[in-house]
Amino acid sequence: MRTAIISHPFCRKHKMIADHPECPERLDAITDRLLASGLDIAVQQKQAPKALREHYLLAHDEALVSLVENTLPEQGLVSLDGDTWLCPESFLAIERAVGAGLLAVDEILADNLDAAFCSVRPPGHHANRTTSAGFCVFNNLAISVKYAQSKGIKRIAIVDFDVHHGNGTQDIFIDDDNVLLCSLFQHPFYPNTAVENNDTLVNSPLPIASDGNDLKTLYNQQWLPKLTEFKPELLFISAGFDAHFEDDMASLKFVEADYAWLTQQLCDMVKSTGCKGIISFLEGGYNLSALGRSAVEHIRVFAEAEE
Repeated sequence: MRTAIISHPFCRKHKMIADHPECPERLDAITDRLLASGLDIAVQQKQAPKALREHYLLAHDEALVSLVENTLPEQGLVSLDGDTWLCPESFLAIERAVGAGLLAVDEILADNLDAAFCSVRPPGHHANRTTSAGFCVFNNLAISVKYAQSKGIKRIAIVDFDVHHGNGTQDIFIDDDNVLLCSLFQHPFYPNTAVENNDTLVNSPLPIASDGNDLKTLYNQQWLPKLTEFKPELLFISAGFDAHFEDDMASLKFVEADYAWLTQQLCDMVKSTGCKGIISFLEGGYNLSALGRSAVEHIRVFAEAEE
């Protein structure tokens, strides 16, 4: 597949309190592992453009956008929710984290790419229409989904395999029958969302110590039938790698091979349903070594998958 990694140096400018797990070094871990693997020559490298205010408003209320703009400190740090902080340069990162997804949509719809991995921060899937939360300021993926809809895409599927439930994404699209959301997560666990399901919402809670075998059963029994029936025109992924057994943020037991397997299944599904392409966003993943290894295996599958 024609694959690109979309990022920007400004995504490192967003900084929070000392020893915060959502740190700039996360992006370095992916870049370093990509170079060490030799995979960097097999994928395109694209620089994320700067998003505009109108793009944030596709998925968020004016009040939230204004709050973030007006809360940026001139120096030091300020808290948005107790877990999420802003520094003076945070908006430089936010603009590019959102812009990466917009570029990915444009490139796939122009038939220049088949897959894109947005290696960006801050992450997004806990941000809902009105609130920033859980390390997330704006919902990068949700904005890109809304942007794709504005370009005429009707059926969009979202797969979220972060260890934490993508509650913000769910809140934004729960009433949109043209968006199918499939989300796995450790349960019970932050953000402690009530587990609900409907025709276009497939929540798949996993108990502590669930592993790759549980992932395979979940995908084949719960997600694949829904995705195949839905026949998405675009697939978006919230790619959190914090379900890895080396990541002490949570207590699932995935390994790199499990992320590669799931990515391959999604590539196969896309091929069989005639989907235009895949846009994946970095969400969680806080053990730097495990994050780098897992993200690169995720990207490798895109790059090596047959069209």
